[in-house]
Amino acid sequence: MAEALRVGIAGLGTVGASVARVLRDKAAELTRQCGRDVTVTAVSARDRKRDRGIDLGSATWFDDPVKMAQAADIDVFVELIGGDEGAARSSVKAALEAGRHVVTANKALLAKHGVALAEIAEKKGVLLNYEAAVAGGIPVIKTMREAMAGNSVTRVFGILNGTCNYILTRMEAEGVSFDVVLKDAQRLGYAEADPTFDIEGHDTAHKLSILTSLAFGTKIAANDIYMEGISNITQADIRAAGDLGYRIKLLGVAQRTESGIEQRVHPTMVPTASVIAQVHGVTNAVAIETDILGELLLSGPGAGGNATASAVIGDIADIAKSRPGFQHGPVFGRPAKELKPYKKAQMRSHAGGYFIRLTVHDRIGVFAAIAKRMADNDISLESIVQHAVGGEAEAQKTVILVTHETTEAAVRKAVDGITKDGHLTDKPQVIRIERAG
Repeated sequence: MAEALRVGIAGLGTVGASVARVLRDKAAELTRQCGRDVTVTAVSARDRKRDRGIDLGSATWFDDPVKMAQAADIDVFVELIGGDEGAARSSVKAALEAGRHVVTANKALLAKHGVALAEIAEKKGVLLNYEAAVAGGIPVIKTMREAMAGNSVTRVFGILNGTCNYILTRMEAEGVSFDVVLKDAQRLGYAEADPTFDIEGHDTAHKLSILTSLAFGTKIAANDIYMEGISNITQADIRAAGDLGYRIKLLGVAQRTESGIEQRVHPTMVPTASVIAQVHGVTNAVAIETDILGELLLSGPGAGGNATASAVIGDIADIAKSRPGFQHGPVFGRPAKELKPYKKAQMRSHAGGYFIRLTVHDRIGVFAAIAKRMADNDISLESIVQHAVGGEAEAQKTVILVTHETTEAAVRKAVDGITKDGHLTDKPQVIRIERAG
């Protein structure tokens, strides 16, 4: 049997402790699967005294993860610290430069420094594995890197944030407001005390930028993603979507167009009969559209200690199964130095149209002015619904417009014009409609 694979874990929070526990509890099974023992020989965290529910006394303790990466007697450095700078970046870089394999669940680090770190890994001939960084326990990275040879990806999209999906699912099922569900999500541990990173789309954008690089062979461009969150989704939007045969999901979408790569994160209306609409709660789902395979949908637990730990251990096991002299594949599916500069696509027609909700003064001429703004921007309307708004001192109406195919620029210009006309009593709502998926 080959020598044991020595693992050092930096970061012993929920995920790190779960990884250490599974490596201990499943030791015999992992040995059979990998052909060698996998043992935790070093750990690093900020608090030595904290009770993590596992005995780590046999592992060497390091207060500084960078020193563990450089000096510890380990083969694999597992980074579960978090953050895109500081100790996470320094320790991963140090481990790679020392010729050690790295496993990380850190999407923020990869979104900002992934290409540079990949260049170091490939130069040193070591692995940089990051399955847990995108969609938790769903093996989407392995699928895109290894199982789709010969396929050309045209679009990748999905539900990449369990917190947002949980909130939208409960808003629809129980008819409660965004704020009420968010507080419950925080109480249950699905949302952070400061939920901005999740609910405003940043987490989804980081994950999408990694998938974009894998799908299209471009450098990661997390800062070039159009992004909207779900904090402005109301019960009026949820009900209107249902009446129209749709369900609202926060999607990350990346697709190849004639002018470049389009990346966007935003609330989206999807047909209730579609597969993606059936993904509820904290579950994640990723759809990959290719020329040979067609559409592949992967769905499963997207967050939590066990789901993330499962993906981390899968990456460790892949390293354990490799042998000296084995030529490792590139980190992002293509050699890092051959990744193309990201070219942002021009605004183009959106095949699914748009949902526009306007709360307006109930007075003569308002509807005609709205129709004129739409016509002036060459927007064709599929349907128009008006509802009176009850319980207000001043008469108001909700006008719901569903457009045919049009451009983002045209819709925004029309809505801006309606706003300037002074007809609105509340902020307008614009949500894209995806016909497929």
